[in-house]
Amino acid sequence: MRMDLATVGGIVAGFFVVGLAIAMGGAVAVFFNMPSFLIVIGGAVSATVLRFPIGQVLAAFQTGARIAFLDHQREPRELLEEVRVLANVARRKGPIGLERTPVSDPFLARGKQMIADGLPTEHLREQLSRERELEIRRLVDGEKIFRAMGEAAPAFGMIGTIVGLVKMLWTMDDPSTIGPSMAIALLTTLYGALVAYVFALPIADKLAMKLEAQETNLSLIIDGLCQVADRKSPDAITDMLIIYLPEKSRAPFAPAAAMSA
Repeated sequence: MRMDLATVGGIVAGFFVVGLAIAMGGAVAVFFNMPSFLIVIGGAVSATVLRFPIGQVLAAFQTGARIAFLDHQREPRELLEEVRVLANVARRKGPIGLERTPVSDPFLARGKQMIADGLPTEHLREQLSRERELEIRRLVDGEKIFRAMGEAAPAFGMIGTIVGLVKMLWTMDDPSTIGPSMAIALLTTLYGALVAYVFALPIADKLAMKLEAQETNLSLIIDGLCQVADRKSPDAITDMLIIYLPEKSRAPFAPAAAMSA
């Protein structure tokens, strides 16, 4: 798996720009306040756990790290090429020949093994469709949880601001407490905005985007493997699966699709 440089670079750039602006103004240490940090992070996580089961939250963090930070999303064009290879092998050597044919996608590999094991086409489609639904559900849950965190973080930033202002007003007779109280009041708002708009919400949007791409890829694989199981020709399979490809990626497969038509 490769790192998704867009996600990592975007998050690093966001924090870097804010950090650079702070460093240019001097007095960097005043922008680090543990009570403010605990209010925002602890509050956002607690609110998320209240809305979702703890197991679902932990799974969402794993899904978010795997999908948002690791660029392992395959292009439909690459998957179609692999399905064509499997179709050629199946027609020449039969289903047993698929066992030694390497593929790069885990979902495609599971389906290929099911064909090699002799699973009927209708059962193959049913099993793979069930796995697709579970995978899509995990991505949807991950998006919901990261979006919930993105909504909660600014709210707890405002709560921290109120806490800081109350402490400041309560101790106005002691000037030494005004500065720390104002720090809590303002820094929690800053932390809440950073957590929401540089981390949680961008990851939620990234999961939503990859959800659509993954649904397309899994549907392509299911339809392709069912055609392979039925011993259809690579050109006939291409004619069926080319609709999953973006327009700009269809040109290399157009002759095969035209011949099968």
